[in-house]
Amino acid sequence: MTPYRFAVGGRTVERRIVGGLLGHWGYWTRRAVEQLRRCHEVAASGGDVPADLLRLAVEVTDSNAAVFDAANGFAGCLPGVHAVLRRQGLLAGTWCLDPRETLSPGQADEIDRVVRAYPHLVDDDFVAAHRDEWLRG
Repeated sequence: MTPYRFAVGGRTVERRIVGGLLGHWGYWTRRAVEQLRRCHEVAASGGDVPADLLRLAVEVTDSNAAVFDAANGFAGCLPGVHAVLRRQGLLAGTWCLDPRETLSPGQADEIDRVVRAYPHLVDDDFVAAHRDEWLRG
């Protein structure tokens, strides 16, 4: 959200957000879309970043750390995303092509923690309302 500046061809260029965290688009997607929309609105206004968006940035960072398994060098990255999708009823399990790629010790507890701490980041109700329709194809 905050503008960043860098040199290009001898002049300073300023940029703001244009996209989102790629991995986050794999889960809690509806909320990610809402967050990105809000970020674009604030960026387009050219104003300061509101305190609630700064707080949201910390919450998203914390939740992504749990899901992507930052504490364990991202070893449980894919299983973490799969765990969220499994909890939503979109996947039957957290399996990966490599059977050794599993949730890290404590990772499921961390995901539970961020779901409890940040229910406004979770789109489980939206998924539940559409899951059967989506899975029917």
